[in-house]
Amino acid sequence: MAGNSRRQGAIRKTGTKKGAVVGSGGQRRKALEGKGPTPKAEDRPGHKAYRQNNAQAKRDQARQKKADKPELIAGRNPVVEALRAGVPATALYVALNIEIDDRVNDAVRLAGDKGISILEIPREELDRKTNRAVHQGLGLQVPPFEYAHPDDLMAAARNSGEVPLFVALDGVTDPRNLGAMIRSAAAFGAHGVLLPERRSAGMTAVAWRTSAGTAAKLPIAVATNLTRQLKSWANDGLMLVGLDADGSVEIDDLNLAADPLVIVLGSEGRGLSRLVRETCDATVSIPMAAGVESLNASVAAGVLLAEVARRRRVAGRV
Repeated sequence: MAGNSRRQGAIRKTGTKKGAVVGSGGQRRKALEGKGPTPKAEDRPGHKAYRQNNAQAKRDQARQKKADKPELIAGRNPVVEALRAGVPATALYVALNIEIDDRVNDAVRLAGDKGISILEIPREELDRKTNRAVHQGLGLQVPPFEYAHPDDLMAAARNSGEVPLFVALDGVTDPRNLGAMIRSAAAFGAHGVLLPERRSAGMTAVAWRTSAGTAAKLPIAVATNLTRQLKSWANDGLMLVGLDADGSVEIDDLNLAADPLVIVLGSEGRGLSRLVRETCDATVSIPMAAGVESLNASVAAGVLLAEVARRRRVAGRV
């Protein structure tokens, strides 16, 4: 026991010995130095904002890869309608041993007249190409859509010698509505359509068909930031008018119709986003009979564009 006491005492003495001891070599001073400003939340790997940004980037990459691939319009009626509408196509696929009817004959004739390749393939292969859609033995391959730059829209308006008229879409996610809005824009004299890069339908085969081929005749551009592009156009002298159920003016009182104009149309459910609405110079509503629900987005767009076109004709500004 005495020996143990002596050893413990030696240990205590060693721990409290005066004189030179091993130091930190200045490391503690360095540890106290500042490391600069705290990184933003989206730049910190462990933060929720960082994970959300990464997830969004992956979704954008997947969307881009999908956009770079050709699409197939499936079904006898859709294929014939697309060919008649002048939708650009690179190949018509016809399944082997299908029952021939007038629609098949029309599709083959139209494709041949347009110089589109006609390829006979096994039904199983057409099933795979159309992701098991109900193709009825016909599939029309549509190449990836080539979008314009927003500046191209302004150039098109200036080259026309007419008062600029653009249509900007804020979060329209249904490709059928997108196609219908593009068709209305072309029908009523717009010089181009602007889409946001995110939260928007793209020019898929469905949108192509719904636009009745007008997407080939009207420049369609994509903005990285819709609000920023709208402000840029406002600085160039264009007026921004948003279609909104609670608009500040009714369509009958829209005195800006004959001016250089951007018609801003919202999504099917929520309408205009807050920032886009605040960017607009005015919001316009369409008066409706009591008890009637709001119009479909593409129908409302057609009504507003038709009124703008009428007022421009009256004012001699077309």
